[in-house]
Amino acid sequence: METSLYLPVKAFLESAGYSVKGEIGGCDLVGITDDDAPVVVVCELKMTFNLELILQAVDRATMADEVWIAAKISAKGKGREADKRYRDLCRRLGIGMLGISDRGDVSVIVTSISPRPRTNPKRRSRLVREHRKRQGDPVLGGSTRVPVMTAYRQQALGCAAFLVQGPSRVRDVRANIPDAAKILQSNVYGWFERLDRGVYGLSDAGRDALIRWPQN
Repeated sequence: METSLYLPVKAFLESAGYSVKGEIGGCDLVGITDDDAPVVVVCELKMTFNLELILQAVDRATMADEVWIAAKISAKGKGREADKRYRDLCRRLGIGMLGISDRGDVSVIVTSISPRPRTNPKRRSRLVREHRKRQGDPVLGGSTRVPVMTAYRQQALGCAAFLVQGPSRVRDVRANIPDAAKILQSNVYGWFERLDRGVYGLSDAGRDALIRWPQN
């Protein structure tokens, strides 16, 4: 599965000075620097190099400074990484290629370059904002068919954990969770119950959520 490639690539980019998190804005892996004007790198993962991987990378190019694709290296040396046409296409598009061995070693097949200006600053801003607001790195890049632990979900779980002790006023919850008012009022997941003006309690669905994600 693609998730098996995530940790080797994460370690590779962290060694280059990036803070790396998985499954942000639909991207398998996002790394940013800690600068005021951060450098953003996106990497998409697949078990083998194919056209779909390049198409994903082209889409991500509108919101990143560097775009990489990563896949396992064919044991017989007959994968796309050995195809000069595939490598040349990546070079022309400015997409970097990373190969991962069975032992988890990461090698640079094609270096990423950025020959074009960014064309979608809003997507880029959303990516950086989500990366910085998300606590820790709770999702392996390449995960599918599972709820993504976004920064919003993390804060909603924080509200639920606070309300376990009993109904509380919004201002009390907000002292611990900055976006508590918006989260409680919108109640996207159905975890909360409005008991009175400005007073909320925890629903059964909220208790189930805390059982499902006890680490939060």
